[in-house]
Amino acid sequence: MEAVDLELMRAALAWTGEGRRCWSATVLRTWGSAPRPVGAMALLCEDGRVAGSVSGGCVEDDLLALLRADATGLDAGRRLVYGRSDAERARLRLPCGGTLELWAEPAPLSDFEQVLRFIDAGQGCVREILLPDGTSGVRAAHAGDASALDEAQGRFTQRLGPRRRLVLVGAAEVSRYLAPIARTLDFEVVVIDPRREYLDGWPAQIPARLMADMPDDALAALKPDASTAVVALSHDPKLDDLALLEALPGAAFYVGAMGSLRSTEARRERLALFELAPEAIARLRGPIGLDLGSRTPPEIAVAIAAELIQCCRAEETRQRRAAAAALEGGADGCRVVP
Repeated sequence: MEAVDLELMRAALAWTGEGRRCWSATVLRTWGSAPRPVGAMALLCEDGRVAGSVSGGCVEDDLLALLRADATGLDAGRRLVYGRSDAERARLRLPCGGTLELWAEPAPLSDFEQVLRFIDAGQGCVREILLPDGTSGVRAAHAGDASALDEAQGRFTQRLGPRRRLVLVGAAEVSRYLAPIARTLDFEVVVIDPRREYLDGWPAQIPARLMADMPDDALAALKPDASTAVVALSHDPKLDDLALLEALPGAAFYVGAMGSLRSTEARRERLALFELAPEAIARLRGPIGLDLGSRTPPEIAVAIAAELIQCCRAEETRQRRAAAAALEGGADGCRVVP
C-alpha cells in the first residue's frame, strides 16, 4: 500500500470529522497505458479538496465536477469508465490508448478505520467489495492476495498494507536508518538480534517487530517467502552467517550482507564450508546496496533501500510481461462496462 493511500484514509476520517461529505474512487481495472495501478485510490471532499490519485489529476477534476452537479448520484457505489474514445482520452489527457474503470462511493469510513488498525499493527489486509450491492468488508491478507477484479463473482479485491517484508539481522546503526525508509516503501520490518543490549536500545519511535532469537531460529519461524528480503547488518560474522545459511536456500527475493568486496568473498568461502549449494551462495548480494559512493550509516541505508526498489520493480516488470504473454496466448480480452 502506498503511503499516499494511507494518508488518504486518515484524511477521510479527519474531513468527515469536520462535518464534510467525502467520496472515494478506486481503480478497478485498466486497459492500455494507465497512470495509476489497479487498487489506487483518490479521496474527494465536497469542498474541493483531493487526496491521492487515480489518474494524475484530470479524472479527479471530472469526478469533482460530477459531484458538484449531482452529489446524490454517488450516494451509493457506482462504476465509471474513463477513456472510452480518443476524444475523451485527449480531453482527460490520459496516456495513449489508456482506459480505466473506477469504483466511486461515499468514503467507507468503517472500512478505513479497520484498514488503519491493520496497518498500524504492521499487518497487511484486504478490502473486498461486492459490486452489485456495494457492500464491503476488511480481513487479514493471505498469501497470494492481490488487487484484482473478479467480474464473474462481481467482486473487487483490494490488497492493502505492507506487501513485502524486510528482515534486518542486527539492531545496529544502519538498521535504525533503514527501517523507517523501508516502512515508507511498503515493507513490514522485522529486526532480529539476540544481543539484548542492541535490541533494548532500539528506538521506540521506529515501528518494527523485534525478535531476540538467534537469527537461524528466527528465520526458520518467519519462513521467508518470495515477498521477503533478508539483510544481515549485525557486524558479527557468526550472527550474519547463521542468517545467511538459513535464508539463501529459501525463497526470499533478496538476501544480502554488509561488508567490503574482500569480506564478502571471505563470507562466500565460509558458507561453502557448510556445504551450502553453489547456486544458493550465488544468490548472496554483497557488498549490498547500489554503488552510490555511500560512506555514512544513513547513506548506506539509502543505497540498500535503492537496491531493494530496483529488485522489486524488476520483479513487477517480469510479472507484467508474463501476464501480457498469457493474454496474448488466448485470452478473449476485456469488455468495457457500458
